[in-house]
Amino acid sequence: MHLQIWDWVVIIASLIVCFFPALFFAKRSGKSTSEFFASGRSVPWWLAGFSMVATTFSSDTPNLVTDIVRRNGVAGNWVWWAFTLTGVMTVFFYARLWRRSGVLTDLEFYEVRYSGKAASFVRGFRSVYLGLFFNIMIMATVNLAACKIAGILFGFERWQTLLFVGILNVIFATQSGLWGVLVIDFVQFLIMMTSVIAAAYFAVSLPQVGGLSGLVEKVSHLSSTNGINYLNFLPDFSNNWDVAIAIFIMPIAVQWWSVWYPGAEPGGGSYIAQRMLASKSEKDSLGAVLFFNLAHYVLRPWPWILVALASLIVYPQLSDIQKAFPNLDPSLINHDIAYPAMLKFLPVGFMGLIVGGLIAANSSTILTHLNWGASYLVHDFYRRFIKTDADEKHYVLAGRVATIFLFILSSLLVFFLDSAKDAFDIILQIGAGTGLLYLLRWFWWRINAWSEVAAMVSSFVVSIVLLILNKNGIQFSTHVALIITIIFTSISWIVTAFLAPQTDEKVLIEFYKKVKPFGPGWKYIKEKSGVTFSASEIEKENIPLSLLGWISGTITIWSSLFTIGSFLYGRTEMGFLLLGVFLISGFVLLNVIKKVWK
Repeated sequence: MHLQIWDWVVIIASLIVCFFPALFFAKRSGKSTSEFFASGRSVPWWLAGFSMVATTFSSDTPNLVTDIVRRNGVAGNWVWWAFTLTGVMTVFFYARLWRRSGVLTDLEFYEVRYSGKAASFVRGFRSVYLGLFFNIMIMATVNLAACKIAGILFGFERWQTLLFVGILNVIFATQSGLWGVLVIDFVQFLIMMTSVIAAAYFAVSLPQVGGLSGLVEKVSHLSSTNGINYLNFLPDFSNNWDVAIAIFIMPIAVQWWSVWYPGAEPGGGSYIAQRMLASKSEKDSLGAVLFFNLAHYVLRPWPWILVALASLIVYPQLSDIQKAFPNLDPSLINHDIAYPAMLKFLPVGFMGLIVGGLIAANSSTILTHLNWGASYLVHDFYRRFIKTDADEKHYVLAGRVATIFLFILSSLLVFFLDSAKDAFDIILQIGAGTGLLYLLRWFWWRINAWSEVAAMVSSFVVSIVLLILNKNGIQFSTHVALIITIIFTSISWIVTAFLAPQTDEKVLIEFYKKVKPFGPGWKYIKEKSGVTFSASEIEKENIPLSLLGWISGTITIWSSLFTIGSFLYGRTEMGFLLLGVFLISGFVLLNVIKKVWK
């Protein structure tokens, strides 16, 4: 592809608008680790919410969705739509608890909730396990997508792309801290949404696609030919039961509560928790997570899906992409590259907009993961266990060094990955079985630090064993492997909760007084502490009200998502029916929020 002068003007303007404001926060972020990693705990809900949704909108996300749609149709997206249940549960059960904990990172939580050497071990281990291992895996998938996009657009080699995004992101991550990241995220989200909507419009308008009606007609024909119902919101249970289990039943029944995945952690965690902890109040924390879920699951998916469906018409086979781009590295050819391949049809100016948007998408995610990962390595490992008595400027410097280190490692990993979907599956598998613990540790006093250790170790060991068996010819389907891991991991940590040394009662009482968790799981500690709650606190925190908010919020998100899809397909009757469901559930949701925020 060849960019014209106006494309370059738009790209440069997008970069200036995104990154220039962040420079104003360089001095402020260098004052302390609280400013560098948590923005001084003064972030309003709308800024935190925009940052959450921008972070999860990375350069690999359109590629991942395109990969899913081309393999399993629109219904294949239930592998991540199911996490709506996790996200909305965090809104009503966990957001305020996180904010009350008062910790700087979610890993600091371990030494507030647990006691003894086990608590310290879990905090230190997870700071490296998540801040280093998981973090570089995620950044590698994001930058792999950037390499594929740059390969299509400019013919870049992987190292050339990594050099460009590295210079751009590392400079701003080391200088601006979380404040700069939040501001960049806000501007980038607006640019990203504009660019992907433009990409969807021009993809659907192609003569070979023929508008929305032509898209539906031609993809329906492909569905009958290939045996995949590409347009359906739900999988075909009658013809391919195994696929239906893998992409719908498992995510809805098991995956959402049992699997730890960054950005969709049961009970909140990682950079979602970082934004909640940086919020200026409990109300802002709740509002940020609610806005994030609405924007994440409703506003963003359809522009990507439309481009993915159009790509099935333009490039029905992977060989068609190779023919269209004969100089492209064959190792990059996979279904996920169909998204950047569709960008060749954008007119002058809009090509620059989508490139600027994709650079913004890459930066919003990489900047967050660099800051988040550095916070773990510095605050939860280096400051806690290695050098405990330095001044704030020393730790800020350490954070900047850790930022550079993380990007270098993640860049090296890019050369060993082939597709975003492969990495997505690996991360889900390794995190399987731990989710239930992260949900219950806030509401059951008996869970202890050794339970966390047992969950992490057993999940990792089972995943490695299954991987070895797979390499030696003993293969399990993805959902069977997931169930095996979940069962083994859950048994391990539950047994450990009863048999391992218990958390010091003084620590549990202090945690109960500070965080005020509700429910019968803390009855024993409540009696020991003598703490009582006011009538207003009980009204805001009662479990039935939270359950109603969770259910209505989930229905509101899913019904609005499929209302949009129905109207895009031209299925107006179904669209109006779903619109009615959206209005009713949304009314209930608003009333619950009013009571919670009262």
